[in-house]
Amino acid sequence: MIQEAWNDRGLLKEARYTEAVKAVIEEVDKGRLRTASPSDKGWQVNEWVKQAILMYFGIQQMKTWDLAPFEFYDKMELKKNYASLGVRAVPHAVARYGAYLAKNVVLMPSYVNIGAYVDEGTMVDTGLPWAVCAQIGKGVHLSGGVGIGGVLEPLQASPVIVEDGCLSAAAASWWKA
Repeated sequence: MIQEAWNDRGLLKEARYTEAVKAVIEEVDKGRLRTASPSDKGWQVNEWVKQAILMYFGIQQMKTWDLAPFEFYDKMELKKNYASLGVRAVPHAVARYGAYLAKNVVLMPSYVNIGAYVDEGTMVDTGLPWAVCAQIGKGVHLSGGVGIGGVLEPLQASPVIVEDGCLSAAAASWWKA
């Protein structure tokens, strides 16, 4: 259904297609689907999941959230229930619905976008801007000031992947811990 709707966006006027897109985003949010997954042959990019994310932007309505003293105007919901997820999120840490955060992830003031996958025990340090669909492994430490790119378009492009146990600091390269 995702591929059908991708090829004919008019189908998104039908509830069953919009519900299929929303179901994919729910699975990505829970970590059961990923925009890229490890396999025996290396990383497999799941283009249809990226397509669902792009269509999700199109079916969501803009709205205002008033979280005094802040106001936001956006299409995307934010993640909730950090305690039940086992995620520590300090003030000014923001993650969008559709980003998976595993147990024991620590979010310092940062931004995690839809389609991202952040595995267990990873620390996302201060000031990190994230683009869509980044895939971050277990036990990773992303130090303050590091930007993590991500890719939705062009569709054939691969998301940024940081494998287990890596440490990254601003103005440094990746290395295996």
